[in-house]
Amino acid sequence: MAVDPSESTEPPTKPNVADLVEELDELEATVDSPEERERVESVRETALSVSQQGSFGRVISGFDRADASEALLGSVLFGIPMFVEGGTSEVGAYLATYPPFLLGTTGVTFALVFGILYVAEIQDVRVTDPYLGFIPRRFAGVLFIASATALVLMTMWGRLTFSEPLVAVGELATAILPMSVGGALGDILPGS
Repeated sequence: MAVDPSESTEPPTKPNVADLVEELDELEATVDSPEERERVESVRETALSVSQQGSFGRVISGFDRADASEALLGSVLFGIPMFVEGGTSEVGAYLATYPPFLLGTTGVTFALVFGILYVAEIQDVRVTDPYLGFIPRRFAGVLFIASATALVLMTMWGRLTFSEPLVAVGELATAILPMSVGGALGDILPGS
C-alpha cells in the first residue's frame, strides 16, 4: 500500500517572526510612496519588538549600547587567557617573521566573526543601516571592541612588545582572533 505524501503525519511548520520580517522586506520593495514605506517599516519594527521573548529564534537587528557591552564581556572572557599566557607573545613573534601568516590570521578573524554573526544562523541577524552602505554595524562593532580591548588591556599589562612594532601587531592579531569570536558570541547569544 503506497503512502500519499499529502497525508503526512508531521505538522506543518509554523511561520515565525523571521518569516513575517522577510515578507515585509518583499512588500517594502513593491510599495511606491514614502508613506507606505514608512508604514511597512513601522510594522517591521513592531514585529521585531514582539520577537524579543526567549534567547533563541529572535530576529536581531541594529547594534546598540547593550550589544556593545555584551561584545565587550565576551571579548574579555575569551581574552584574559590570552593575556596571562606567554604563548600569545611567541605566536605574535612568529607572525611578525611571516607577514602573509599575519594577514591570514587577520582574514581568519574577519571570516570567523562574519560567519558566527551572519552565516551560522545561531540567531537571525539582520543588517540595518550599514557603515558606508556595505559594512554591517554589528560586524564592525564586534571587531572594534575586541581590537580596542586587546590593545588597552595588553598595554596595561605589559604584554605588547612596542620596541618591535610588527611583533606588537602580531601579538595583537593573536589575541584579537579569540576575543572577536568571544565578542560575536557574547553579542548574539543573549539575543538582543
